[in-house]
Amino acid sequence: MRRYLTPLILTLFFGLAIKAQEGIPVYFDYLADNYYLVYPSMAGISEGGKIRLTARKQWFNVDEAPSLQTLNANFRVGQRSGIGGILFNDSNGYHSQTGFKATYAHHLQLAGDFRTLNQLSFGLSTGIILSSLDETEFVSVIPDPAVSGVKNTVSYFNVDLGVSYNIFEFYAHAAILNILGSGRDLYTLAEFDNLRRYLFSVGYVFGNNTRIEPSVLLQMTDFTKETTLDINAKVYRDVSFGTVWAGLSYRRSFDGAQFQTDGGFGEQRLQLFTPIVGVNINNFMFSYNYSYQSGDIRFDNGGFHQITLGYDFGQSDQGKRYDCYCPAANN
Repeated sequence: MRRYLTPLILTLFFGLAIKAQEGIPVYFDYLADNYYLVYPSMAGISEGGKIRLTARKQWFNVDEAPSLQTLNANFRVGQRSGIGGILFNDSNGYHSQTGFKATYAHHLQLAGDFRTLNQLSFGLSTGIILSSLDETEFVSVIPDPAVSGVKNTVSYFNVDLGVSYNIFEFYAHAAILNILGSGRDLYTLAEFDNLRRYLFSVGYVFGNNTRIEPSVLLQMTDFTKETTLDINAKVYRDVSFGTVWAGLSYRRSFDGAQFQTDGGFGEQRLQLFTPIVGVNINNFMFSYNYSYQSGDIRFDNGGFHQITLGYDFGQSDQGKRYDCYCPAANN
């Protein structure tokens, strides 16, 4: 049984956690009007600016469980440019990383006047990441030459590229993350130089006062050949004090692992259900999401909690807003 159970645990646990060592992992915070965190081309997409602070914690009853904090800001510069910056801290057991990304985006207005959202956008992010492995608590009666006994920290440089197309209520995005093969020289036995990930997403907003936004996000990891698909649906409702919204995301992996049962063998694939709720009041935004992993084999019964705080600025004048129901572009 161990022959089948071990790959399954590695797939389910490290499929969620090891991504913490590949730059910023792609969770579900992009659904909180935070697409810039995933796609460099979304920097300065609106005529104003956005600030987003996120905090994510997995498995509260598990010591050294994965946690992630990000702070990002992006805003328009001139008629066709956008800039942004991202700070993040990611920890997972004895592994941790801290990094910064700086972004430049260029936006091409394809048709219409300044109130018409019909833009093709290109973005480039460059980042520096400090990756650490703390071996100070690795104690053995017989010394292991592979264990240094100290906290090892290395830095590496990487680049992200993104492209987006927004026309009224429709949007489509694509990105290549971690383009460079940057060796970290952090692990004695193996190095993972190929950290590339490919992202594609598309969505549309239907309705007026009450709006429905279906979307999908496809994510592919080059080194592990893992592919996942997010199927999302959000509902917005305008109220007297602002806008309230809620949604549900379902993440499914195309790759599974076998495990042994009493009657034979089974196969399990990563499945995450993530409800999300939020509210926009004036220029402020708050959202919360909770991810629950389904399946017969799980590392822990607890879920993954994440909150996002946001502030939008620079679009108080209604004349600066696009003439569409496009929450990612209209503050």
